[in-house]
Amino acid sequence: MSEAGERLKTARKWRGLTQAELADESGVGVTVIRHLEQGVRATARMETWRKLAHTLQIPTMRLAEGTDDPGVTEGTVETWTAVREVLNSPPGTLAIESDEPPTLDGVRAVVGESLPYFKGQFGALARVLPGILRDVNALGDEGQALRARVLQLSGWALTMTRQFDLAEDALDRSMDLATDRIQAAETINNLTWLYLRRGELDRARNTAVKWADETEPTKLRRATPDELSAWGWMLLRVSAACIRDNRPGEASAAMKWARVAGDALGAEYQPSPFVTLRTFGPTTVMLKTAENAAVTGHPKEVLRLARRVPKGGVRPTTNNLNRHQLDVADAQAKTGDYTGSVARLLKIRRRCPEWLAHQRYAGDVVSRIAEKRRLITPELREVASVVRVNL
Repeated sequence: MSEAGERLKTARKWRGLTQAELADESGVGVTVIRHLEQGVRATARMETWRKLAHTLQIPTMRLAEGTDDPGVTEGTVETWTAVREVLNSPPGTLAIESDEPPTLDGVRAVVGESLPYFKGQFGALARVLPGILRDVNALGDEGQALRARVLQLSGWALTMTRQFDLAEDALDRSMDLATDRIQAAETINNLTWLYLRRGELDRARNTAVKWADETEPTKLRRATPDELSAWGWMLLRVSAACIRDNRPGEASAAMKWARVAGDALGAEYQPSPFVTLRTFGPTTVMLKTAENAAVTGHPKEVLRLARRVPKGGVRPTTNNLNRHQLDVADAQAKTGDYTGSVARLLKIRRRCPEWLAHQRYAGDVVSRIAEKRRLITPELREVASVVRVNL
């Protein structure tokens, strides 16, 4: 039996539940519970651990021992080979031999032109990043802030494509180069997101709590929009980690203060793309509130909140909007609106096919629909092919 299986068995017996009773109350299959306790399975999805922990009334991380994340695909590894080689090159080996060495303004312009690729065009991004990394490395001390930013962006993209170890290395280096508190906070924001995706909830929570304290404005009325945005995002990360770790009170408290930060801004705020690609404000807080409802299994609440999301004005980032659309698609599937769910997934697929391909969450939604529907429609097959689900 694995340590995780032993912890699960001990907690279940402490609560006085049989395996069948735990399965019935948590919604986790009794076979999964049996295999975890017997050591047939060493671990499970973080969603599975959270459901079990919620029923057993303990923090998720008291049970979890990593997750059964499938990791990066072979195609992704091949696509990102050049980026990996540059990031893994020893210091001093990336010198550029040229009569026209890169300039700060020139590299900054190239980075700016490449920012649209971060909306989900990962193939194009993997082609331009090696050159950008080489050029920014060749800049002198004046390029330190830009080097930190490029490493932030690289870490974000690598996290999105599930290349977690390389992403963490890039973000650690970015942190070493950070030139001010706001830039450091953006790197930490990316790191906590990486920890969440890797199932390291304690690490994500502790890091986000520390930096929420670091970035909290001394006086709210005098805080700049960038300061409010950085603080608000740290609070959202605290809430995300806590809700997944079955700490609803802490999650709610953090979300309340994130709402205060959003209300202080008054509207969705878009910082300079050289500060962050994320927006922050009341709309982002609402999307993340809906995400928490999705995590805790309240699909009707997700749909209710979705109807209240404002239209127009400065919009949340593509990544956050797409994540929200997945939450809504999941809620539709759970409430029996399979046609609406597939239509929403198709909309994401047409807008951001590469982004969708890296979302295991989307595969879960497709699998759920396929289990419930007797007829596998061409539309469902189309989405399934993108998220690599065999029907």
